[in-house]
Amino acid sequence: MRCQVATYSGSRLHERPLRFTWGEEWLEVRQVLEQGYEPDHLFFKVLAADGRVFRLQYHRAEDSWGARICQPAQ
Repeated sequence: MRCQVATYSGSRLHERPLRFTWGEEWLEVRQVLEQGYEPDHLFFKVLAADGRVFRLQYHRAEDSWGARICQPAQ
């Protein structure tokens, strides 16, 4: 699902996500659990404030973000 992501950009662009949209709702990122970098995209596995785990992926060529649920809330 396409989404919007607000990120902290320190020494590099999109260093870590702060919050993101899921549908029409903004979710705060409580913790970054994992992150990785590939030539065409970067990803973050995050724990949202509502307890769900999401994978956020930034596609460099399209300058767009996507999100999917990895784990529902407990």
